[in-house]
Amino acid sequence: MKQRLILSSAAISVFSSLIAYFALADSDIYAQGARPSGPAAKQTASVIKAEDRSVKFAAAAFENRRLRRSLQWPFGAKTQTGWNVYVPLISYAIGTDSDPDSAEFALAVSKWQQKSGLDGTGVLDQATLESFTKYWQSRRLGRGTLAATDTLLAAPIGDFFDSTRSPDLLQLEAETYAAYKRMIAAAAKDLQLKLSGSGVLAANEKFLKIISAYRSPAYQESLRKKEPNAGRAALATNSPHSTGHALDIYVGGEPVKTEDSNRLLQVQTPAYKWLVKNADRFGFYPYFYEPWHWEYVPGK
Repeated sequence: MKQRLILSSAAISVFSSLIAYFALADSDIYAQGARPSGPAAKQTASVIKAEDRSVKFAAAAFENRRLRRSLQWPFGAKTQTGWNVYVPLISYAIGTDSDPDSAEFALAVSKWQQKSGLDGTGVLDQATLESFTKYWQSRRLGRGTLAATDTLLAAPIGDFFDSTRSPDLLQLEAETYAAYKRMIAAAAKDLQLKLSGSGVLAANEKFLKIISAYRSPAYQESLRKKEPNAGRAALATNSPHSTGHALDIYVGGEPVKTEDSNRLLQVQTPAYKWLVKNADRFGFYPYFYEPWHWEYVPGK
């Protein structure tokens, strides 16, 4: 009887141990599922973070698609609509060739926003657009001094868009002209533009020829009298053209018309896109609102 009792106690002990073992194993399985640790935990967190980021920037991309054509923002004498015209400049600034409606573009915008002290939402809203315009404007000449007569030279008429342009309007600052010629030589190679033996763009080439260069204050005043209600920068009181460092360059469409439809056409040409990505190598920086206007900034 005593032996049987001892056996039963042993069996109970073994059975209890088995129950405890499987309970512990089951608990551990569920614990691992709920609270991963080590490399598995890091991998899971990384996946969750990537998924969250994907969702965030997909939503930002959807909003950018709307704002690209509808954002209302103040600049100059009228309210501007959208930022579609500035996509090439924005893309170059944030270092991406991704479609402006893509999550990749929104991610690049987010990085720019964070560097600019803005919330990195990836949505290109008014505050973000203003950070771009401030950056672009900071790279320009600013209030330059009038060009000294002995720093100006007369460029060949072949460098100009209008082959009938008056000889009085062919001047520009010498260093600016040298930089322009270096830029044209590089552009001609990349864009397969034809050059004459003297390095001037061929007569049948129009893109990247000079529309306007140095304009004296007196000539600027005469333009304002002819068109007193004009709002474009070409008629500004303190025009950068008076420094001899500013060039209007033909990039397509109507040479210097500021209508949105014309500017949108201009920024889609290979010539303009080339300037956006390469002009700064030669010291030229854009006036963002006018695709044709580029300024040579000595020392940059």
